[in-house]
Amino acid sequence: MRRREFIALLGGATVAWPVPAHAQQPPMPVIGYLSYTSAEDEAAAFLPAFRQGLREIGYVEGQNVAIEYRWAEFQYERLAPMAADLVRHSVTAIAALGGTPPALVAKAATSTIPIVFQVGINPGGNLTGTTTLTLAVASA
Repeated sequence: MRRREFIALLGGATVAWPVPAHAQQPPMPVIGYLSYTSAEDEAAAFLPAFRQGLREIGYVEGQNVAIEYRWAEFQYERLAPMAADLVRHSVTAIAALGGTPPALVAKAATSTIPIVFQVGINPGGNLTGTTTLTLAVASA
């Protein structure tokens, strides 16, 4: 084989040779947002603070975190199917808002996905959040 033929063959091979794979990016985390209320109520009350809190720790919706919203529209019976749907979508964490019921329903749907709740009792397990002790304040 002559030098020019070899170079032409080598040049053609580089075109057909697979491009080296870039380091795979980890998948974007997805937060499941499970709320007893409606989108309109949450937009006015909690969503701005929720998104601000995410920004403060370096997460911006649509850039490096996705959020799957589920609104029960004040119908408790809708919470369980919505929580199960979030679990099927393999969300990274669930934010259960609107009191104790969404947190308990989310806990019943999964024992492995972390659940963060806004107010209510702390049943332990994979749940963490804040609670309000109004009895002590009311009696003071």
